[in-house]
Amino acid sequence: MISARLRLVHDVLLLGPVRGLSTEAPRVAEELEGFAPAAIGLGVSAEELKGLTDYFVVADGEPVVPLTSNELNEVRGLTRFGEVQVPNPSFVEAIRWGRDRTVPVAALDPSEEGSAELFAEHIGYVELVRRTVRERRVGRALPTPATPDEFAIQWERRVSSGRGSRRLAQARNEYLGQQATALARGAGSVAVVVDRERFDGIRSLLAAAGAAR
Repeated sequence: MISARLRLVHDVLLLGPVRGLSTEAPRVAEELEGFAPAAIGLGVSAEELKGLTDYFVVADGEPVVPLTSNELNEVRGLTRFGEVQVPNPSFVEAIRWGRDRTVPVAALDPSEEGSAELFAEHIGYVELVRRTVRERRVGRALPTPATPDEFAIQWERRVSSGRGSRRLAQARNEYLGQQATALARGAGSVAVVVDRERFDGIRSLLAAAGAAR
């Protein structure tokens, strides 16, 4: 996991745990405890946030989570660094931490409908085919870096190296940055938790927003 402290309207703690790695969840909780945010923002949609809360935080049992072939390959590659959980245990832990302390948790990504619109805007047919080919290729030859951080970054680069995919990622990050800024303006100090591969882009956007103020 990687972290940074920035200044928007108020202090912001940005956390970038590696998606799925179980050992990242307690580190997220430790960072939240030390920072004591007034609110938490997660790099998920409102629908995802509700699903994580209803089925993995407040429910007595956990449902079976179906995975795409690409997600299964990512899990396979990540297991060399330790236990992997689905859905992202770092997000589940952040939600649980907030509920236990009555700290509000907000979704910062576009809704499912908004995400579909962004996808349609930036991912054309050719890019969709190329993206599928890249996913299959990386599944056959998994990255073998020395650290889970490097794995997350290499995985994203191999799958989303196309121009349309890069534009989509930038659009999602810009939306999240705007929502995080609005959350900080209304709540005070906030913690923002995103997947590791999004960390650098989000940090740049939030740093620029803070400098513009």
